[in-house]
Amino acid sequence: MPPLFKTWLTLCLLLPLAAHATNREQRLPNGFTGYTTNATVKHVPSKHTALRARANNAGQVPVAAMSPKQSSDVLSRAVNVLGTPYVWGGSSPKKGFDCSGLVKYAFNDVADVDLPRTSNAMAKGHGVKVAKSDLKPGDLIFFNIKSRRVNHVAIYLGNDRFIHAPRRGKRVSIDNLSKPYWQKHYVVAKRVLPKAPQQLALAKR
Repeated sequence: MPPLFKTWLTLCLLLPLAAHATNREQRLPNGFTGYTTNATVKHVPSKHTALRARANNAGQVPVAAMSPKQSSDVLSRAVNVLGTPYVWGGSSPKKGFDCSGLVKYAFNDVADVDLPRTSNAMAKGHGVKVAKSDLKPGDLIFFNIKSRRVNHVAIYLGNDRFIHAPRRGKRVSIDNLSKPYWQKHYVVAKRVLPKAPQQLALAKR
């Protein structure tokens, strides 16, 4: 893919993210203590909030997103390898990518995040679940393709679009989550966040 086109596409994808971060304040739940990769956010809702959540069948506490810079870095690294051939087990622009290899590569520069190698392991052990309606750029979305378990992962870009390494014979590309095929095979979405300073201190003991 021509470098100028990649630069233009990157700007088109990342400028709306920057505007969102600048103009729209992210609301954090009461009692939120920081970022985590393996634990859910603990929150004790008020009676009014709990009743409203039940009435809406929401049942999910809002989850903080990555910082705008982290999201921008992840998306930029992923978009910059658009067109790279799919290679099973691949995890670099030179060797090619499989789906989880692309995700690990995109998150490589996000401090304090170390993702496992397979999509199934990513879905099981890392991040906080988020609803489709709460998806933010940089979230991971998981699918089961011809299988009962998760075997495909992609990075959400915003506006129902995601970037992924599809399969053999294909290249890293952008697709639309609203397509019936992806809706049918969608399993879960997760938000992977850097650990809080307190958690890092405990982990080093």
